Amino acid sequence: MAETSNAQHVLKSQANWDALYFYQKSDVIYQLAFAFCERFIHLYKDRTRDQVIQAARSCKQNIVEGLADGVASTEMQLKLLNVARASLKELREDFEDYIKSRHLQFFISGEQRYADMLNYCRYHNRLSDYEPFFAQWTDEQMCNYAITLCHFIDRMMMSFLKKLEQEFITEGGIKERMHRARTGYRQQQDERLKQLEAEFPRLKQALAEAQAEAAKWKAAFEDLKQRALKMYYSKEEEIKRLKEQLGEEKL
Repeated sequence: MAETSNAQHVLKSQANWDALYFYQKSDVIYQLAFAFCERFIHLYKDRTRDQVIQAARSCKQNIVEGLADGVASTEMQLKLLNVARASLKELREDFEDYIKSRHLQFFISGEQRYADMLNYCRYHNRLSDYEPFFAQWTDEQMCNYAITLCHFIDRMMMSFLKKLEQEFITEGGIKERMHRARTGYRQQQDERLKQLEAEFPRLKQALAEAQAEAAKWKAAFEDLKQRALKMYYSKEEEIKRLKEQLGEEKL
């Protein structure tokens, strides 16, 4: 059991990214960005379209890749998740630029629409919560909801990264975990060897005593066997003699 524990400690458990709120929201932001580009950004006349879609995709995909790589490498996980954050910031900047360049309005604190948007984005994470609105919202609404989602995702990812950072500080990376696991295994083998070497003289003495006892019982058995055979042959001879004597009397 100890050997299995050491082997498992080398690889970390696989994170279920679909259960993480920042991944769920990143899926929303990708689909929202795609729907936004389909409705409001010309397919051929504005290169921003591809940049927006690719930035949203990069955020989501790097979250998945980072969490998958985290099984073996915390360092790679940290790097990829930070790449996801960088893509997210690029995406947020594109939505902000769209509002500015079209002279639209940012939803601001104190407005009811801002409070409603903030409350909705805080407590809704799944694509199914947002998708029905993709064909209804104006470009202004879509941009403001996208920017708010970007802020939530970024804060959630920073909290997650700080947790990973602490794990890396206390547990180290894959090489350190491998070294600890291997060293632990060797230490267990050394301790087992010392235990066996300590027990060996006692076992050797017990074996010698058992062999001596067995030899004694073997000698006793041979003695008993010889006496039994001697008695058997003596009685056999007596029976033979008596039979012969009785046969002569009959004659």
